[in-house]
Amino acid sequence: MISFEQAVGITLASVVLIAVPGPSVMFVVGRALSCGRSSAIGSVIGNALGCYSVGVVIALGLGPLLERSEILLQTIKWAGILYLVYLGIRAIRHAGPIATDHDTAAGTGTASGTDTGSSETPWVAVRTGIVVGLTNPKSFVLFTAIVPQFINSGAATFQMLTLGLVPMLIGLITDGAWALAAGRARSWLTKSPGRMITIGRVGGASIIGVAASVAVSGDHR
Repeated sequence: MISFEQAVGITLASVVLIAVPGPSVMFVVGRALSCGRSSAIGSVIGNALGCYSVGVVIALGLGPLLERSEILLQTIKWAGILYLVYLGIRAIRHAGPIATDHDTAAGTGTASGTDTGSSETPWVAVRTGIVVGLTNPKSFVLFTAIVPQFINSGAATFQMLTLGLVPMLIGLITDGAWALAAGRARSWLTKSPGRMITIGRVGGASIIGVAASVAVSGDHR
């Protein structure tokens, strides 16, 4: 069983670790600005699932292997960095105004005034977030250095899997709030095609900035 003290402790630690804006927030905001609110929310969900999957892997006994294998950790880290750069470049290249009613009638977009501007399906958005979550060094820090501090003797695997749900839920809430806020700002900015192109490029640049941040330090969410 998880005690009240364990739950409170991991919650406070997770709030400090996750709620403070960092690369994860930059990624979500960048996705919202470049691809739209729906894609950003899908990425938030995928990112949370990816982060928790890291916890599952570590809880099942692969944590010591990851800690000993610097090459494996660096491979995962740089795979994530390159993927973020790819997403950022793609967002910059595809930056443009949201589809109009005429485009919708031609079958190339959706109705004006809706949250669009991206051809991504919900699954693609979630999958993108999963890849980022799986390759985020912060996920490994969370489950190898933070969560274990709140585990008591006995049933360590169960406790890690249960306590790991806390940062995942907090991440969903905080990152989701940022996604909604950025998506709302994007909707207002779409009234100007020129601004929309600029915002799309800013979003892509923000995602590349996340990659640069992780490459330099790897210690900020």
